[in-house]
Amino acid sequence: MKPLKPANAERARARRRALQALYQWQLGGGSMRDIIGQFNEEQDMAIADGEFFADLLMGVERELEALDAAIAPLADRPVAEIDPIERAALRLAAYELRHRLDVPCRVVINEAVELAKDFGAVGGHGYVNAVLDKLARSERQAEMAGGR
Repeated sequence: MKPLKPANAERARARRRALQALYQWQLGGGSMRDIIGQFNEEQDMAIADGEFFADLLMGVERELEALDAAIAPLADRPVAEIDPIERAALRLAAYELRHRLDVPCRVVINEAVELAKDFGAVGGHGYVNAVLDKLARSERQAEMAGGR
């Protein structure tokens, strides 16, 4: 595997922290702004893209209903019953696929799969990959058709 370019590494670390923050939010609720503030105080955010981190989390919170509605028909169970780590990875990636068109869909999927491998249940990454592949085909038809 090639090493990530510095900007990509910063975004990868932002996604990693965003997954952890979203997991916390899913389980405990509370204000997403407070969770972002907590992460900014307690984590080494200097090595991550802080703006991207905040955009992902605020975007998922703002678009949660629409993201879950996009995921639901592609999943084999209700979104609320998906393992919390896989659910967080799916929500983050769904947000990126829909609203961060500056990020290639293959990058979105690969990053979500890696997060699911690192934090999720055994085999959960395959589930995340399958759902996101279907979602990318509907959300980014032209990009997927072009082989990017």
